[in-house]
Amino acid sequence: MQVAHAKDGKPEPATGEMFTGQVHRQPLLDKPQGTNLTLGLVKFSPGGRTKWHRHTFDQGLLIVEGKGIVATEDAEHVVEVGDAVIIPANEKHWHGGSETSGMAHISITQVGESIVIEPVTAIKTKGI
Repeated sequence: MQVAHAKDGKPEPATGEMFTGQVHRQPLLDKPQGTNLTLGLVKFSPGGRTKWHRHTFDQGLLIVEGKGIVATEDAEHVVEVGDAVIIPANEKHWHGGSETSGMAHISITQVGESIVIEPVTAIKTKGI
C-alpha cells in the first residue's frame, strides 16, 4: 500500500504541449507500485485547460475544487465538486476551467500514451 498526503506535495506549473493557460500539477504518487494506475492533482485557473487530446487508456476525473468543463466533440459538461467522470480510451476530449471559473480534479490514469491533437478554439458553455 502507498499513501500520499496532498499537503506534503507542492503543485508545480504544468508545462508541455498538453496545457494552455495557467495550470498546476502535483503527482500524488511518485510512481505506481504494483499497479498500472497513477494519481495526480491538477489545478486549472480560469481560462486554463488541456488541449484536445486522447489517451490509449481509460481516464477518471474526480472534481475536488471549483467548477469547470469536461468536453467531447459532441457535448460540454459543467462539472463541480463531487462529480466523477470516466473518459473511455481513445475518446477525443478536453477539460479545465471556464473563462471565469477555476477547477481542480484528481486524474486517475493508467500506463499508456496521451496524444495531444489541437488547442481548444471555442467554448460553448458560458456563464460559469
